[in-house]
Amino acid sequence: MHHDCSPLIIHRDISSKNILLDSDFAPHVSDFGVSRVLKPDSSLWTALAGTYGYVAPELAYIMRVTEKCDVYSVGIVTLEVIMGKHPGERISTLPSLSSIEQNIWLKDIVDQRISTPTNQVVEKLVSLMQLAFSCLHENPQSRPTMQQVSQELPICNIS
Repeated sequence: MHHDCSPLIIHRDISSKNILLDSDFAPHVSDFGVSRVLKPDSSLWTALAGTYGYVAPELAYIMRVTEKCDVYSVGIVTLEVIMGKHPGERISTLPSLSSIEQNIWLKDIVDQRISTPTNQVVEKLVSLMQLAFSCLHENPQSRPTMQQVSQELPICNIS
């Protein structure tokens, strides 16, 4: 969407309901109904669109859409998968990256319906949580690009 097509497409509504899994459980983004085309190194002033709870703060407050809005939404979806539910208002109370590195967060954040992860899985969960938190950075310019996120995800693959 952001790097392999020209012009760039900003989805504006990446949420768990708009990510479909195929028969091999590979994810595919769907519903481009509110997407926008964006010229490189530009931004678009727009009306608010997207699913509540997944919209980047800068889109909600100043109506400015960039590819970093989609990156924020991917961070929320990633947390939702790890937690087994949308993080909701807990986003502001989740531990910092330093706490994640110390594995303090596991029992409080990871979906309680799954068994306790092994040490190897814990390391991958820590990497995945760090990636999710980098996507949620308050400053959009400090968030990774979608290309960086997609390159990082295979490293976090928990299988």
